[in-house]
Amino acid sequence: METCAAITLVLREEYLKTLSTETEWKVIAKDFEDKWHFPHCIGAIDGKHIFIQPPANSGSTFYNYKSRFSIILMAVVDANYRFVYASAGTQGRASDAGVFAHSDLREAMNTGTLNVPPDATLLGTDSTMPYVLIGDEAYPLRPDLMKPYPSRNLNHDQRIFNYRLSRARHVVENAFGILANRFRVFRTTICLHPDKVVAIVFATLGLHNFLRQQRSDAYTPPGYVDSEDANHQLVSGTWRSEGALQSVSASRARNSSVDAKKQRDVLAQYFVSPAGRISWQENMV
Repeated sequence: METCAAITLVLREEYLKTLSTETEWKVIAKDFEDKWHFPHCIGAIDGKHIFIQPPANSGSTFYNYKSRFSIILMAVVDANYRFVYASAGTQGRASDAGVFAHSDLREAMNTGTLNVPPDATLLGTDSTMPYVLIGDEAYPLRPDLMKPYPSRNLNHDQRIFNYRLSRARHVVENAFGILANRFRVFRTTICLHPDKVVAIVFATLGLHNFLRQQRSDAYTPPGYVDSEDANHQLVSGTWRSEGALQSVSASRARNSSVDAKKQRDVLAQYFVSPAGRISWQENMV
C-alpha cells in the first residue's frame, strides 16, 4: 500500500489529474476528430468491474449481476487510450447509469466546473455543437453526452451515427483491455479491503498513463490494440484474446431531454453531409 500511495503521489499531477482548461479539452477533441472522425468529443466513458473478495459484514452490497463481488471503475479515456478521469469504489451492484448519476463527474458537468470549451460550429457547417462525452446505451443522453440510438427500427442516418459513435468508443474498450492485460492483478479476484483495491486501481492508472505517454511502443506494441484494415474493417487487438474486465450492467438510462435528442439528430445529419461523412461508412451499415 505504501508503494501504491507513493506511485500515485508522484504521478498524480502530471498523469492522473482531471483536465481543467479549455485548451486541454480542445487538444483531446482534435485528436478524436483526426483519429476517429468524431467531432467535439472530449472523451469516451465506460465502467468495468474489479472483482474483490466479499468484505466482512457487507451482505450483498458489493454483489453484482455476474454473481460475483466487485467494485466499479468508471473512467473517461482520450483518443490515445489515456485515462483523463476515473472514479473507483462504487459497489458492484450499481449500473453504469447509477454510477454516473452519483459521480463527481456528473456534478462537474452540471455545474460547468470542468471548463469545457463553449459550443462551436461543426467544421464546414453553420450547425452549433457542444463538446461531448460519448458512451454506450447504458448512459443518459444529454447535450454533453452522446449515446447510440436504440437499436430497433433505425433509419439510414441513425445507423451511420451509431457506427461512427461505436468506432470512436473503441478507445475506452481498448484502454481497459490494455490495463487488465498489463496489470494482471485485475485478471483475478483481489483479496483485499475495497479501500486498498481503490489504491491499487489509481496506482495502475497513473502507471498506465505514464507508460502510454513515455514508452508507448513497448507498452502497447503494434497489433496490441484494435486497428482497421485497408477496407476499414475492425482487426481485433491481441489483448482481446487474453481476456478483459467485465462490463457493468446495462440498465438503460431514460428520460432524455428534448435538447439532447435534437443535438444527436444534428450530429447524425452532419455525419451524412458532405462536410461530415467519411468515404467508407456506407459499407459499414
